[in-house]
Amino acid sequence: MPVTETPDGRYIVVKGRLWRRADPNLDAAERDRLVKALMDARRAVKVAKRSGDETALAQARQAVDAAKHALGERGPVWWTDGAPDENRRMVVNTSYADWYAGLGVA
Repeated sequence: MPVTETPDGRYIVVKGRLWRRADPNLDAAERDRLVKALMDARRAVKVAKRSGDETALAQARQAVDAAKHALGERGPVWWTDGAPDENRRMVVNTSYADWYAGLGVA
């Protein structure tokens, strides 16, 4: 499935919803390290869910959140022009609505 990226590169659109992209200013090695940490944490969430270990699940979810913050996908925005954060919002309810409508995506 192709990924649609907003013209400014801040978000991708998945099923009509905006998701903030990682900070493009991150060093490639640091980004790779953080993505690996995120994937490890997501796997830990899956394992904890299967085992029913609520403590491990909470720790794994905290690790996911920490990695996403470090990547710039959550927390303070990484851009500096003062534009608001529209993360997790339906694209039709954001400043990208006209752009998205112009794509002809249902």
